[in-house]
Amino acid sequence: MADSDDKNVLVYLLAGFGLGALIGAAAGLLFAPKPGSELRGDISGKVKELKDKTGNWIAEQKAKRQGALAGADDAGA
Repeated sequence: MADSDDKNVLVYLLAGFGLGALIGAAAGLLFAPKPGSELRGDISGKVKELKDKTGNWIAEQKAKRQGALAGADDAGA
């Protein structure tokens, strides 16, 4: 049970850091002296980049979970 709690704490910690980084990046972009069209392009690019990174991370986590489940099945057989 403690192992599961440790993983949850780590997930929440990483989510907090990610959210803080996202808010900081957005604030930096919004307060930067740029024209509106350039700013919208920057924000759009950052959102696409974040979406790609998140998708890659999720795919890696799914692959790890599948590998762990397959290893557990092999050990039980």
